[in-house]
Amino acid sequence: MNINISLFAQAAVFAAFIWFTVRFVWPPLLRAIEARQKQIADGLAAAEKGKQSLEASGKQAEKVIQEARARASEIIGQAEKRDAQMIEEAKSAAKAEGEREKAAAKADIQQEVARAREQLRGQVAALAVAGAEKILRREVDAKAHAELLDGIKKQL
Repeated sequence: MNINISLFAQAAVFAAFIWFTVRFVWPPLLRAIEARQKQIADGLAAAEKGKQSLEASGKQAEKVIQEARARASEIIGQAEKRDAQMIEEAKSAAKAEGEREKAAAKADIQQEVARAREQLRGQVAALAVAGAEKILRREVDAKAHAELLDGIKKQL
């Protein structure tokens, strides 16, 4: 066997194999590789987009949390202000009630003093008449007695 013919035959078969591979095998492989590359690129783009979306959502969530904290702080401030206002209103109402009760008590005391004075006048008048009766040693009639008591009451 001649090595040259065998070498040329192998070269021809190899060339046919290369032509067959380039013509029929290589295009579907390239399409599959390109499709896979496109799929991987799309997946990476989607992952990057998801990452950016996650960052944006995190920033938005942080903003919402800050707004909620600010609103909560504002509500707490308003509640404390209203609390202080209610305490002041209660103090004012209690003071007014105390003043009113104090005035009512003073009025009651003045009425009691007036009644006591009237009773005292009556008792003093009765004592004065009794004393005068003993001094005069005679009984004064009821009409004269009443007139005498009324006169003494007026003088006192």
